[in-house]
Amino acid sequence: MTMTDVNNGAAAHGQFRRPTAAERAAQRGARRAPSGRVSVAVYAEDLILQTGVIHQLRPRPEIELTAESEADRAQVSLVVVDMVDEPTVRLLSRLQRNAATRTGLVVGFFESGALQTLIECGVAAVLRRGEADQDRLVHLVTAIANGEGVLPGDLLGKLLDHVSSLQRTVLDPRGLSLSTLTAREAEMIRLVSEGFGTAEIAQKTSYSERTVKNVLHEMATRLELRNRAHAVGYAMRHGLI
Repeated sequence: MTMTDVNNGAAAHGQFRRPTAAERAAQRGARRAPSGRVSVAVYAEDLILQTGVIHQLRPRPEIELTAESEADRAQVSLVVVDMVDEPTVRLLSRLQRNAATRTGLVVGFFESGALQTLIECGVAAVLRRGEADQDRLVHLVTAIANGEGVLPGDLLGKLLDHVSSLQRTVLDPRGLSLSTLTAREAEMIRLVSEGFGTAEIAQKTSYSERTVKNVLHEMATRLELRNRAHAVGYAMRHGLI
């Protein structure tokens, strides 16, 4: 059985192939490129997908393809698949445990229900394969390396709808929010920022002075804030009030 047969067999079972010796040699050559480039490890479920993406990325001066032995050290892990299935989820979950890399996904078919899965797996950016020309691939990789997120417009809309639904159906009934402050904490720290003291805050919020003190103390302890002034500054810097 040839290496091609092995790779094809692995792809048929939903596993992700490793680069051939020739591909590793080419990637090692790229690894010796000048510094300042974004190091990328490409994971694909078959030879055609992997070869196509590597062919697109290799000529670009912004990109440094990593050898298989150094894949875990890459700044960006680029996963290329037809669809988000169980083998893909297992790979994304494994990559998520590596703090050295951020993950992007190039996918052919995307089911709407897969968005939650990608969020849970820490995927930073998504690009549809039909739109994956050289410039878009490079933009995706550099954006991921810079700590940015990239989503097709329709998926961004679905994400915002998902967050809105989460806030409305899960958090609001519990008096919580997606910020680091609860609704009650945000209200109290806003009143602090307006110059009100403990007694005045208690009167305005209909809580006891003891409760006000406890809420502000618990918030400051959780966020490691030194005092009320520090808490107000934190809340304002993060757009929480």
